[in-house]
Amino acid sequence: MNHVNFNVLIPLILYFIGVFVIGFYSMKFVSKASQSEGEENGFLSEYLAGGRDLGGFVLAMTLVTTYLSAGSFIGGPGAAYTFGMAWVFLAMSQMPTGYFTLAVLGKKFAIVARKINAVTITDFIRARYKSDALVMICSLSIVAFFIAAMGAQWIGAARLIEGSVGISYQSALIFFAITVLMYTTIGGFRAVALTDTLQGIIMTIGTIALFVATIHAGGGISSVVQKMYQINPGLITPYSIKEGFATKAWVTSFWILVGFAVVGLPSVGMRAMSYKDTKSLKKGIIYGTIVSIILILGMHLIGAFGIAVVPGIDSGDLVVPTITTKLFPAWIAGIILAGPLAAVMSTVDSQLLIVVGAIVNDVYSNYINPKAKKDSKRMAKMSFVSTIVVGILVFVTAFNPPPIMVWLNLYANAGLISTFLWPIILGLYWKGANTKGAFASIITGVGSYILFSKIWERPLGMHTIVLPLALSLIAFIIVSLCTEKPSKEVIKLFWGV
Repeated sequence: MNHVNFNVLIPLILYFIGVFVIGFYSMKFVSKASQSEGEENGFLSEYLAGGRDLGGFVLAMTLVTTYLSAGSFIGGPGAAYTFGMAWVFLAMSQMPTGYFTLAVLGKKFAIVARKINAVTITDFIRARYKSDALVMICSLSIVAFFIAAMGAQWIGAARLIEGSVGISYQSALIFFAITVLMYTTIGGFRAVALTDTLQGIIMTIGTIALFVATIHAGGGISSVVQKMYQINPGLITPYSIKEGFATKAWVTSFWILVGFAVVGLPSVGMRAMSYKDTKSLKKGIIYGTIVSIILILGMHLIGAFGIAVVPGIDSGDLVVPTITTKLFPAWIAGIILAGPLAAVMSTVDSQLLIVVGAIVNDVYSNYINPKAKKDSKRMAKMSFVSTIVVGILVFVTAFNPPPIMVWLNLYANAGLISTFLWPIILGLYWKGANTKGAFASIITGVGSYILFSKIWERPLGMHTIVLPLALSLIAFIIVSLCTEKPSKEVIKLFWGV
């Protein structure tokens, strides 16, 4: 029988109440949109894109907190606890992600999205490539890979609550699932964006406080590093304690997965079509980059230093809750632990909306019942039901978790990137990109990634994702050049010429 730490649980409950308040505040916008009869995509524009009016600070927070997830706050520190400073070095490749994403997609993507009335990434794919089959493949990819990705996030959240509060993993999972499903269902994207802002602030404060406390508990940085060296000299090198784990080629190529290629994640791309104006975009880039540096470096150093402060933990994923409950009074620990919990929630709610968008907007309203687009009440009902059904599927996926969830998260992200990266980037910037090229890219990328992950995990010493992305780019270009060009209608819609 686990001993429940109510002093930690109560601050977490208060945090959840704050999230619910934001959800109910956002519900009035969703409710208003659901009453707007005859306006195509009226409800979905609010529910899935928040009315496209995010300011710079909110944009930065929702982008950063969406990308920085359980992998960054639980799985990442857990890996740093296991592999040492090598994983910290690896994780820092994520620092420019927010800047890079908004710089690449940014203004052009938002302008195009407004022009074609897109509320999801697949709306963009449909308008750019004019292929129902391609849209269906992308939608199925979103549903399959995001359910796996959300499963990883829910595992991380449940382990965090389990390790800090003292309740069972299954009870923690139920507690978390109900909270996320409720505020996402009633508030939609606006609730997600506003809670992301609250969560981003909590994450930043919690990271700084925990980092300072960890260094103090270890007797200063030099003392912590010395203890790590005594445990295993490999913990303080960029090549890890596991020989061949972090080679130069692999570390360098890892940025492709967690940096450049993040542009291809639908949950990240959605943020680039939801901001208010150019001023908001520029502020979002600045704020996002600063917050990313603080959170990524801070949390991964906490994980690496944790081996000197709390040695002997069974699972690396428990290092953050273990350090927090050990170094702080229970009620303060509850507040600080809301930070990594917020990171998980901010990613899960965004992923949940992406999957719901794929089901309701991309499949139901376009192929099953096209007339429903102008029936906001029907679209609202379908969206709410889909959110609950997807949540149940994710819950089942997460019920029996693997030992370290970071790998499940990375695998799902790689699958999504293999599907969307080149169709999005080349679709935006290359007039010659066509439907057959996009098909070739997706089939080559996803197929080769699955194949290489089974038989050739480090092709040419690099991360598994690199060669599949290179092959899918080559396939896209060759097939596009050898087949018919996009129609004049598409060129005029996207380039105005």
